[in-house]
Parts: sequence; structure tokens; C-alpha cells
Amino acid sequence: MKILIVDDDPQSLSSTSRILEHAKHEVKSVSSGASALECLVEFKPDLIITDVRMPGMSGMQFVDSYQKKGISIPFIVMTAFGEVQDAVWAMKMGAVDFLLKPFKKQDLCSAVDQVIIRTTKPNQSLNQIQSGISLIGSSKTLQKLKVLISQVAATDASVLVLGESGSGKEQVSKLIHEQSSRAKQPFVALNCAAIPENLIESELFGYERGAFSGATQARMGLIEAANGGTLMLDEIGDMPLSLQPKLLRVLETQTLRRLGSTQEKSLNVRIIAATHQNLLEKVKQGLFRQDLYYRLEVMPLTVPALRDHIEDIPELTQFFLNKYSLEHQKIIQGIDSEAQAILMNHSWPGNVRELSNVLERAVVLNSSKYIQAIDLPFHLVSRSDNPALNDTTDSKITIPLGTSLKEIEDILIQKTLNLTKGDRAQAAKLLGVNERTIYRRINRSKEE
Repeated sequence: MKILIVDDDPQSLSSTSRILEHAKHEVKSVSSGASALECLVEFKPDLIITDVRMPGMSGMQFVDSYQKKGISIPFIVMTAFGEVQDAVWAMKMGAVDFLLKPFKKQDLCSAVDQVIIRTTKPNQSLNQIQSGISLIGSSKTLQKLKVLISQVAATDASVLVLGESGSGKEQVSKLIHEQSSRAKQPFVALNCAAIPENLIESELFGYERGAFSGATQARMGLIEAANGGTLMLDEIGDMPLSLQPKLLRVLETQTLRRLGSTQEKSLNVRIIAATHQNLLEKVKQGLFRQDLYYRLEVMPLTVPALRDHIEDIPELTQFFLNKYSLEHQKIIQGIDSEAQAILMNHSWPGNVRELSNVLERAVVLNSSKYIQAIDLPFHLVSRSDNPALNDTTDSKITIPLGTSLKEIEDILIQKTLNLTKGDRAQAAKLLGVNERTIYRRINRSKEE
């Protein structure tokens, strides 16, 4: 980040510059507001850190001057006086932070980090990251899928999206909708496995007042809510057999009748169904209607398991790091090679959803700017080629009944240290304790 520091105190100016240069920022230092104004256009800073009280042009006048010119640059105020009116002025002008001299190094770096979080622009826009409507990856497998999505989106045919749990079936369904002529109309999703059987019909079809006990007023169902757009029925294999003929009628006639009504409503809705189950097998077992299956399978699409396109893991990793860094207000610049290798070697039974969860946890727990092996769940690390943590022969503990808590603690600490090859910092992180606790327990055992 390019930072312009404005301060008439040479010692303060020098120390502030050194701190930020050590943090790998590009720094420009000037001793007056007038000088700062002159270098704004040439230096083009991303952030300004200015003293308040300076001879000639004060910090207040400097900020007011460049803001009146339509220049929008975030700024941090620092002062040795701490007057209430200075703080009030800083807040009114939109200061990011107000630092009272002498301030601590970590306070300055924390204030700058907050600016980075607010202004960071990852490869994907914030809206795209938050919505997640994208297929991240450049592998041939995903490229083929993206082509199929484009082809399917150009039609109004029903789509059956197949794939393992967590592979991204809902994302694919959303992409089909977003790339279709229905993109400006509603996208409504329902997980058929998440709704009790006695409620799913009213959720889908809606009902009129008095249709059943408790129906005190009419209510629109999800099919009707998706009119003009797309209805995504996730886990279609769990739809009750008794309800399947009614869904088939909607597909064939594009009409709907609410519960308790005698009138049919005309519809224009596209159905996208998704499942991780083998529907043909369910048809053979009499658990899924054959006619509905073939009506849904006009355009089948299979979403690959993550293990079938592991070359996309680095790109997915960066995407999720960007996403969760923004969500949890953290500064994560990337992942080190050891941790990345662990991710590449995992089988990912939970697919992209599992990878997402692992990386969110790593971001939350991480205290540095790079995700490391120690930030990953132990079951991933212990199965990897990580030499520090792969001694599986020593990764289990058998504790006899009657063992005291103190003895259990000592055994657990010692076994964990064996596992980490004596690395106390790693052992402390695995055990969820402070490193000082490890030292204290070891010393206590020696004394005893």
C-alpha cells in the first residue's frame, strides 16, 4: 500500500515511516500540509496519515483542502494533544482512526490493516464473492462444464443436476439461471430433504384461506413465487412419492392449483432439479416415478467431485481466502507451500463445501498473513506428507481408567510434542493452549 505521512516532528515522522516500511508499505514522508498537497497527484497514495497541529497548513486544513478538490483518500489522524475537538473534527471528516502520540507499533499497523481490509480488491468483486455465483477453476473438467452450462442456459428445458454432496450443484443451478433469459426474474430454491413431508406440498403449491386447520390466510407457494424465473428443487430424490404426480403436472401443463382452490393459475417457470442419489435405482425400487424422472432429465448435467479436478484447488483456495478474509476482517495474503500441498493431497469427500469450511476455519484461527499447515485441521495434516506431523504410529493415546487428570495432561502434552517433533508452538496450537502453558507443564514435571 502507498502511504503518505505528514508530520512536522522529524523524530515522529522518521519512526512512523520505519514502522510502515518494515511492514512492506511504500512510504512518502513530508513535513507540512503544503508539501503533502503538492505530492498528492504525483505519488497517488492509497492512505494518508497526518498530524493535526502543524505550522502553516494544519492537518485539518490539508484534509479539508484535498477533499474539496474531489480527492477521496482515506486518512488516519495522529496527534500528541488528544483534544476533544480534534477527535470530533476527525470523525466528522471521515477519519479511519485517531492515534494519540506516542502510539504503539501494533496500534499503527492495526489501523493501516483496517484500511487494507476496506479497500482491498481481490480478483473477484465483493458482490461476486458474497453471492458465490461462480465456478472457480480453470481445469479442462470445469471448462467443459461451463460450456454445457452456457448451452443449457440458452434453452427453457428442464435440467437434472447430478453430483456428490458439496460439489456445487446449487452454484451450477444459479449459473444456469444467471446466464438465461430469466436472469432478471426470481431464482427460488427448495431443499426437498429439509422440509417435513406433511409441509412440503403447502410450501410448493401454496394454499387458500381455510384450506386446512391453521390456514388463516391465503399464501403463495414457492412454485408460484418463481413464476417467470427458475425453481431449483435440491435433493429431488427425497420428494414424497405422493407429491410427484402434482409436480409432473406442473412441468407438463405449466399450471398450478393452490391447496383448497378450484382455480388453476398459468405459470412460466423453469424447473432445475438436483440430487446426489441414483434416481434410476430409485425408479427400479418404486421410490421415484419413472415419468417424472424422464421429464426432469431432459438436460442432465454432472458436477464433478473435487478429487476429479484437484488442479483447481489453488484457485479455489485463493477465492475462499479472499472471501473469508473480507467476512472476518482479517488480512490473509495467501497460503504457504506446505499447507497447499496438504490441501492437494486430501481426498475431499465433502468436496468444495469441505474445502470452504477448512479454509474459513484456517482464516479465523490464523494469526499471521499466510495460512500454514498448523492452521489446518489435524485430520488433514496427520494424513499428509508433513514430516513434522505424520508420525501416525504415535498419534493415538490409550489411557487406563483411574488415571488422574494431571497425569492425563502430562501424557497428552508429551505425546503431542512427540507428534510435532518437539515443536512447542505447534503442540500448543494443536492443544488449543498458550505456548507458555506447555513450558510451565514441562517444568512442573521436571521439578516433580
